[in-house]
Amino acid sequence: MGARRRPPSDLRYYGSVPGYYVENFGCRATQADGAALERQFAEQGLARASSPKQASVVVLNTCTVTTGADQDARAAIRRVRRQNPEARIVVTGCYAQRAPDEIAALPGVDLVVGNSHKHQLAGIALNHSSSDVSVAGFVPLAGLTENRELRTENSIFVSDIFAHTELLAAPVFDAANERTRPNLKVQDGCDNRCSFCVIPYVRGQSRSLSPDRIIREVNTLVDAGYREVVISGINLGRWGRDVGSTPAHVGTAASGCPAKQSPPASLVDLIRIILNETSLEKLRISSVEPMDWSDELIELAASSPRIAKHAHVPMQSGSDAVLRRMHRKYRPWHYREKIEKIHAAMPDAAIGADVMVGFPDETETEFKATHQMIEDLPFTYLHAFTYSPRPGTPAADMKNQVPVHIARERNRILRELASEKKLAFMRSFVGKTLDAITLNVAGIDSDGEFSEALTDNYLKLRLRGKHEPNRWQTATVQKVAAGALLGSTQKIDE
Repeated sequence: MGARRRPPSDLRYYGSVPGYYVENFGCRATQADGAALERQFAEQGLARASSPKQASVVVLNTCTVTTGADQDARAAIRRVRRQNPEARIVVTGCYAQRAPDEIAALPGVDLVVGNSHKHQLAGIALNHSSSDVSVAGFVPLAGLTENRELRTENSIFVSDIFAHTELLAAPVFDAANERTRPNLKVQDGCDNRCSFCVIPYVRGQSRSLSPDRIIREVNTLVDAGYREVVISGINLGRWGRDVGSTPAHVGTAASGCPAKQSPPASLVDLIRIILNETSLEKLRISSVEPMDWSDELIELAASSPRIAKHAHVPMQSGSDAVLRRMHRKYRPWHYREKIEKIHAAMPDAAIGADVMVGFPDETETEFKATHQMIEDLPFTYLHAFTYSPRPGTPAADMKNQVPVHIARERNRILRELASEKKLAFMRSFVGKTLDAITLNVAGIDSDGEFSEALTDNYLKLRLRGKHEPNRWQTATVQKVAAGALLGSTQKIDE
């Protein structure tokens, strides 16, 4: 026999190393995209590896909302390359869409696939080699760039995100709570242009998952035994604005009778469809912009026992001047009115907000306006962010950038205030009963064995004893300790 022919240098043989691994960074939308990517690979017949070390293809699904997010992605590339040098490393997500050339230049990166091509990522990863850039249906940026040097080992698949109409959707399960509370992304992209935000430029225009697809996904989850589903989106309150003419939905789970509906055009319509056409026990609504909290949405959330009593309403700043520089579409008094209405309709509801400190030219007076608004309003938790300039955004070019040490101190002050308000909210339920869904987390403390649960109004609860996950319990709250409610059950649902 003749000598065995050596394979081309751009092909790799992985031997016994199985499957793929998707590692997600950032927000719920990115995690939802990651779940959809896992579906793509599964449909190609690949198995999911237990870690990047065991995978033949490693997908890093990145975030780019802050400088720190970019740094995390680069560190992950180095880690994967060091731990598994034979793996094909594919970088995708928002950082890949924003700075593909930068990522392609990093040692170890085989492919850069922007959000524009994410819906076909598995096919690209499995079929593409560095000597063949003409994969059907794709226009690699490598063929258009003047900097050919970066393309000797890496290939880029990125195109105009604003021409992108696909929406990846698959339920997301937290690693610790994979048997409870799946999160379903029903909307992607954003048509707003906040001066600090890069998201519209990496996720494109607002687009909605169709009502039929949402109902199929929710019913599949219900049939699999899930009792709570969270719906989310980049700008969830804009769901339905692009849906247009859709097939009429026929019948309802409640009546079983045929009933034609007009095409849904708002988040309220979608929620009603989910309640009517599924038997889902609990629907949780994730972040919704303040001006999308209509009176109709507030009334629906307050009146239905099947909707979790939880409202997350991004605020960003309590200063009118800062909101104007941010290009936000509401004023502080509009925001205050919305929160007060939500609280009046649902006094025991969790109410959370996103707040940014250190925005360019934020004065001490403007920061105090934010602090005062947070102090005044019935918030139960807060996500405080320190401003991070993003390339290409108007805010990055603004004068008078706030020194980092000042911005971080303001962040600390708000987090301290938020902790006080959360603790007061938690203590208000001592001696009362709350409904909670058990999670896939258990432990032992000084009082014995416990199971973690999440209350309807978004509080962490340690439930005495061992309880099966994904069960609604009615618990009596006995005390607050270690950042959680401690309680015992009254009854267990069947």
